[in-house]
Amino acid sequence: MKISIAAALGLLAIAASTAEAVKVNPLPAPVTISWGKTGPIKVNNNFKIVGPKHDVLTKAYARTAALIKEERWIPQTWEQAAGEFPPFPTLSKRGDEESAFEAYNNGGNKNKAINTFTVQVSDLKADLQMSVDESYTLDVTAAGQGIIKAKTPWGALHALNTLTQIIIDDGKHGLQIEEPVHIEDAPKYTHRGIMLDTARNYYPIKSLMKQIDALSWAKLNVFHWHITDTQSWPLEIKKYPQMLKDAYSPREIYSQRDIAALIKYGRERGVRVIPEIDMPGHSASGWLQVDKKAVTCADSWWDNDGWTHHSAVQPNPGQLDISYDGTYKLIKDIYSEAANLFKDNVFHVGSDELMTYCFNYSESAMDWFKQRPGATYPDFAQYYLDKALPIYMDKPARRLMMWEDIVLSPDMPAKEVPKDIIMQTWNSGTANIKKLAEKGYDIVVSSSDFFYLDCGNGGYVTNDPRYNVNEPPVLPEAVSDAMEANPSDYSATTINYLGMGASWCAPYKTWQRIYSYDFTKGLTAEEAKHVIGGEVALWSEQSDATVVESKVWPRAAALAELLWSGNRNAEGYKRATELTARISDYRERMVARGHGAQPIVPKYCLQHPHHCDLFRNQTAWGK
Repeated sequence: MKISIAAALGLLAIAASTAEAVKVNPLPAPVTISWGKTGPIKVNNNFKIVGPKHDVLTKAYARTAALIKEERWIPQTWEQAAGEFPPFPTLSKRGDEESAFEAYNNGGNKNKAINTFTVQVSDLKADLQMSVDESYTLDVTAAGQGIIKAKTPWGALHALNTLTQIIIDDGKHGLQIEEPVHIEDAPKYTHRGIMLDTARNYYPIKSLMKQIDALSWAKLNVFHWHITDTQSWPLEIKKYPQMLKDAYSPREIYSQRDIAALIKYGRERGVRVIPEIDMPGHSASGWLQVDKKAVTCADSWWDNDGWTHHSAVQPNPGQLDISYDGTYKLIKDIYSEAANLFKDNVFHVGSDELMTYCFNYSESAMDWFKQRPGATYPDFAQYYLDKALPIYMDKPARRLMMWEDIVLSPDMPAKEVPKDIIMQTWNSGTANIKKLAEKGYDIVVSSSDFFYLDCGNGGYVTNDPRYNVNEPPVLPEAVSDAMEANPSDYSATTINYLGMGASWCAPYKTWQRIYSYDFTKGLTAEEAKHVIGGEVALWSEQSDATVVESKVWPRAAALAELLWSGNRNAEGYKRATELTARISDYRERMVARGHGAQPIVPKYCLQHPHHCDLFRNQTAWGK
């Protein structure tokens, strides 16, 4: 007799409280997950995943099944109640008679085995673009039914990734799902990703594909590719092949064939590839090979030993000369060719960190100001925007992304920036998010205080005598006396002594710091709607393919959960302590899959949940 999924689940007296007995702990945590309590359900070793034919899904069915059968995951840690620790030793035995690891899989049941998981999709034609529906449900019943339902293929892909986390080894050369389960899931934010800079250091295309694998496992759906900068130009532009002379070597380039392969690889895993060609700042390499007049201050000394005369925030300098008409012809040629390569409707055109002093090296720019008495640098920025936007808006579906500087720069903001441009915020935390939301911009959050993964590693510029300090700084007597009279946590520091170590955005951003970020704090309900998601960012001055996996993971998994289902539990408490076991097991799984994700705790902490907590109070994070 066939039984409906709803009826089968109703017979199980499903309750969230039973989840404590289940070791599986998917990341990101689903919005709703309800476990039954009739015991494990066997999954046939030769199970299949079937569903509608689709260019992406058909491959995903086979890939997912193969991964589960090969991985045969055994949870390495799971959520357990915090232990009790008597104040003094006693003669009685402490703890359970049988450890959690010894108890693993000592149960039995009469549930039916699953031979086939069925995928149902309502709209197979939905394209992988911003705001596409990514919701899904996943049901496994005691009657041996496994059904995934999604509105689009992209929701179905997320369901398949969840499936890889809930099917585990049964300890007897078989597979199982620990209990019947019902999952209803959908992301809180539509834009969830990482930004990777491949201009400061080069990453082979296979390394980028590994990052896309990791993104898809964590239900992150955006690979923001910062592909060019002043230091190098690795992007093949067929109209101007000479631009590749400014790649680091002929082997360190991205051909158009490479790009097409990466986009296809991402699409097959539900990951959008959003390119960034940073303009008009951060522009020298490549551009100079075509028209030297299109670039200004490239031959200047970048620092000039004083901030007011900076021509760049880092070596090497260079910005597009936005007063020169030839610059816009070059922009049009390069952007048009690049835009045809990338299929996503969103294209990032940079617009950050324009240094006004750089334009002093351009006679054309100085003439521009002479011809416009009273003109300001914001007028100059608006001039660029007015000429460049018609080039960038090359199709009706196009949406541009820019760094927030084009609106919020203290030196050179444009005066009228269209409200349909997505702003990526990286400065001043919630204060800048609030400013952009009040102005009506959609926002991608990458606040450097929380989401910059390169922070806390010291500086990279060489010949830096600030490191030549080996003792505390000598303070004026009045200051020393005042600090002694008013004890506090403050102390005298230098760059090299108890200071930031020349990392401008120190400290290092731990997974707990990332997960804790309440980036909509202070926003009205209407303003909060403008926050469409976030990205962690890895600027690559000190990173390349040899370290990227440990720099990004598992910290990006904390972002994945923050943007998918939030950082609070049903009672409203921040659930960082609940994430500990989830992200720890996830890291172990990533390593088993061949990714060099960084350890976040000693393995002792995995085997003794909550023994490494700073506070025993499990609500210490508050609401």
